[in-house]
Amino acid sequence: MTPAPIVFFDIAGPDLGLQRKFYRDVFGWESAPTGRVAAPVPPGQLPGFLRTDPAAVVLYFGVPDVTATLEKIAAAGGAIAAPRFEVTGVVVLGLFNDPAGNHLGLVEMAGDTAKIP
Repeated sequence: MTPAPIVFFDIAGPDLGLQRKFYRDVFGWESAPTGRVAAPVPPGQLPGFLRTDPAAVVLYFGVPDVTATLEKIAAAGGAIAAPRFEVTGVVVLGLFNDPAGNHLGLVEMAGDTAKIP
């Protein structure tokens, strides 16, 4: 069986204008008035995990500095769910909620690869 690629995503909220502004101001994503956006993806395959708890889907955005991005998120109307933390030998993360309450994450990157503490 050929593995199925992830080919699309959407992030819902009650105020499209606010969502568009938030993702433009924090992540530099330009979107059409309809909300259509094209986000860059890393080369190769998109890594991920299947896990048991808690039951949720979380998108993680690669950024050069988790702490600085969390500050931008808070200033743009989002909320910090977990400040920058390290999973030793694995990754540096931060968690947030966008203005619509969607729970999302950040991965600290060094170029095209995740920083490993």
